[in-house]
Amino acid sequence: MNSEPPQPNEPSKGAFSVCVLGSGSRGNAIYVSDGATAILVDAGFSARDIDRRMRSRGLDPTRLDAILVTHEHTDHVRGIERLVRRHRLPVYLTAGTHQETAPLHSLPEIYPVDCGSEFRINSLAIRPFSIAHDARDPAGFTISSNGIRIGIATDLGHVTAMVREHLRGCRMLIVEANHDPEMLMNGPYPWFLKQRIHSRTGHLSNQESCRLLADVLHPGLEEVVLAHLSETNNTPVKALAEIATILAGTPTRLTAASQGVPTPLLCVD
Repeated sequence: MNSEPPQPNEPSKGAFSVCVLGSGSRGNAIYVSDGATAILVDAGFSARDIDRRMRSRGLDPTRLDAILVTHEHTDHVRGIERLVRRHRLPVYLTAGTHQETAPLHSLPEIYPVDCGSEFRINSLAIRPFSIAHDARDPAGFTISSNGIRIGIATDLGHVTAMVREHLRGCRMLIVEANHDPEMLMNGPYPWFLKQRIHSRTGHLSNQESCRLLADVLHPGLEEVVLAHLSETNNTPVKALAEIATILAGTPTRLTAASQGVPTPLLCVD
């Protein structure tokens, strides 16, 4: 029996819609659309899995317009080559990320972008910004259309003033809440990996995500999505409880993305 929705669930023009197709150490991909242009931020699952995840939420992968890439780690780029060839998509990424991602070198449409310089994909205005992570030239993004701006910042070793500045004023934020420090230090990972995760070029803890959100919280922030939760060193219950203390008394909605199941289609209009 086919369990996929019989009709597409594409957002109407003027609405900003986001679906985190999956987020974690085994794969990351985020669908973003303003109803006129649809893109993926990262494609860290197989092309077949991304198609399946999109269709499970009523989204049509043949209507994608482009892929943005945050950095070259496998859990963010695994499906890009096959997805590009299947749907004939252009790819936007920093020059450093391109140099470090050999499977993308032969793709027909590669567009280098510079952190701090805005560019457009059809109706979307996109501004990449530098982030602290152990990759060649990693980037976060703000994406704007119809007077609405959303921010995406995952895989952060620490929060810089630049990250805070770019995320201020966004109506929706997708931010990392990777680990609970106590679970990480008492968990099964080898010491070198614990050090890497906890370092200033590793991943944000729940507490660090709290401090970031406290700095950028404003009355117009409608939605926060917690991303890249570790399945070993965190739990959705811990992450949501920690962040909820910052959002208490506000109308901001809070969601934790998971590795295996896409979020609902989250809308800001």
